[in-house]
Amino acid sequence: MLACSRPGRLRLVASVAALLAPTLLVSRAHAQSTDPAPAAPATAPQSAPLMPTANPGASAAAPAIATPPSPARDAADLARQGAERPTSDGNIPSKPSEIFSEDWWGRTRPVFEIHGYFRTRAELFQNFALGRHNGPGDSQALWGQPLDNSYSTQNGTAHNVSLCGDSHTDLCQDKTQSGANLRFRIAPELHISDNLRIMSQIDMLDNVVLGSTPDSYAIKPNEGGAGGNGTGYAPAGYNGYAPLGGFATTQGTPTAGVNGWQNSIAVKRAYAEYMTPVGLLRFGRMPNQWGLGMLANAGDGIDSDYQSTSDRVQFVTGIKPLDLYFAGMWDFVNSGPTSASPYDTYGGQAYNTCNLCNVNQWGLAIARRTAPDAQKLSLARGNLVVNGGVFTLYRSQYLDVVQGQTPITTDYNAQNSGQNNNLQARRAWALIPDVWLQVLYRKFRFEAEGAMIYGAAQVQTINAKAATPIQQFGLTAQAEYLAVEDKLHLNFGFGWASGDPWVDGLNPGANGLQPERNGAGPISTFHFNPDYRVDLIFFRHILSRVEGAYYFRPSVDYDFLRNANGQRFGGTAAIIWSRASEFVQTPGHKRDLGVELDLSLYFQAKDGSFNDDPTKIGGFYSMLQYGVFFPLGGLNYLPGEQTAATTAGVGALDLSSAQTVRLFMGVAY
Repeated sequence: MLACSRPGRLRLVASVAALLAPTLLVSRAHAQSTDPAPAAPATAPQSAPLMPTANPGASAAAPAIATPPSPARDAADLARQGAERPTSDGNIPSKPSEIFSEDWWGRTRPVFEIHGYFRTRAELFQNFALGRHNGPGDSQALWGQPLDNSYSTQNGTAHNVSLCGDSHTDLCQDKTQSGANLRFRIAPELHISDNLRIMSQIDMLDNVVLGSTPDSYAIKPNEGGAGGNGTGYAPAGYNGYAPLGGFATTQGTPTAGVNGWQNSIAVKRAYAEYMTPVGLLRFGRMPNQWGLGMLANAGDGIDSDYQSTSDRVQFVTGIKPLDLYFAGMWDFVNSGPTSASPYDTYGGQAYNTCNLCNVNQWGLAIARRTAPDAQKLSLARGNLVVNGGVFTLYRSQYLDVVQGQTPITTDYNAQNSGQNNNLQARRAWALIPDVWLQVLYRKFRFEAEGAMIYGAAQVQTINAKAATPIQQFGLTAQAEYLAVEDKLHLNFGFGWASGDPWVDGLNPGANGLQPERNGAGPISTFHFNPDYRVDLIFFRHILSRVEGAYYFRPSVDYDFLRNANGQRFGGTAAIIWSRASEFVQTPGHKRDLGVELDLSLYFQAKDGSFNDDPTKIGGFYSMLQYGVFFPLGGLNYLPGEQTAATTAGVGALDLSSAQTVRLFMGVAY
């Protein structure tokens, strides 16, 4: 990392910029999450002053002298300089009040910092279908059956794989799925000066499945013919040196359309920050984080998979003595069709071809956030600390691309080939307020976040004129108490996402919005951000997020070993009881969904000077986790389905538990 020393006053400006950043208007606590805390930002090491003192042993070329030397003139200049400046030797003074503006630009140098992490994860999923017999396309299917498993649906349809046994004709039975993946994340920061910087985030081999790009496998765009329809991808043929999967000798670089679905390098974010005299200006593709992360979650944890990323122009200001901050933002949520084409890579720029299709969004935020040092001092004195705020968005869209059509086209004429140029009326709008509260007292923390999505949209058919109302509500809360020299963490979590009694199933439909049962109710199923993690199996994988349900989560964390040098070894135990908000959405028409037990062991060993905060993850970090989920009546079959299965010869339809084992290894820097 390249670094240089800069004036103290500019360091103060940088700290104010950090306080005004939206990511610091939110809670850093994630006591309820199964993910570890995000890595702490590294601190640039101190280096030599920008204006080094003279070195008698160094040789340097003598400067050119335009006029003959004049001792009298030099003395007069020194006297005048001494009257104007606190110092006259050319060095930067030690007091911030003695720094002049010309010194800022003439003597500062850019600083380049690199943060991020590298991780490898291995996971085993056992019986995530929960013993259910749902076939492909079934709206009540919660998890797809493994391809190498033989089963029959409740109506008797057989899905058999007859390739096992000594005769190669026996039915294969396998209820497990597994895999390993990795990610190398780099988050470069270019600090041009203490009030101007460029931030970015780049992922390499982003969640690529280990062993998924062997030299025995390749694909190509499907050109049609021989039964092909000219869409998607088709096998690219055999590699003579690795004609079978068992003959693979190496792994290739992931390349979209060649041996995978994505490229090996993905640029996730890039944005700039400029600290003006009255506030912070942010613009670009940036993280979006608020409160506990129930609605907007930046997903920067070392075990995170999902992110809230916004194309945004934002300005943040505040009243520092009151720790009160204000933010306004303009978001580019969805631009609709564009003129982009493959030839844009050679120059030129694409533009929006349908302004009425834009999803426009504006937001305001007001928050009180105590400075970290002042907060620690208040808690040490036994004072109560209260943080919180309100974050509100307004979103609208007038027209939209017909459902199932692509919003980006490389051929402008293709947009005009369908009815109304493949556009339909949407008339959508939504008001999204989100309230966050944090209360701290000594070793106790209580934190809560509540959000509402209220609006309407035309969602049924192209010519529909009646708008469907949208009424969704979500709430989450966490309580934490620290004891035994802060080694023991006692936690309790609760979350609720409103359900929808007018639709079938907890999961969203595969072909868009779920059809309403009677066509009269609003869209009411609320979805937590998928990176708001509360368990290892049910909400994390089977449903992929908390939606249409509520849960209770007591847990305990304990550090068996914790040294001042950052080494930690500890464990976590949590119980999660989940229930449906609307029982008619469940397969079994009962509220109880299941009970899950999650256990974890974690180890951290910090090396070097990066992330030297003992409360944050840095250096080497690993976890070994085990989870078991016991399904209850809400995930069972209805009595009529049981009878139909017996009649079809399938037999009794009994649920069974799901299990998972996870091994995580990572390095945060």
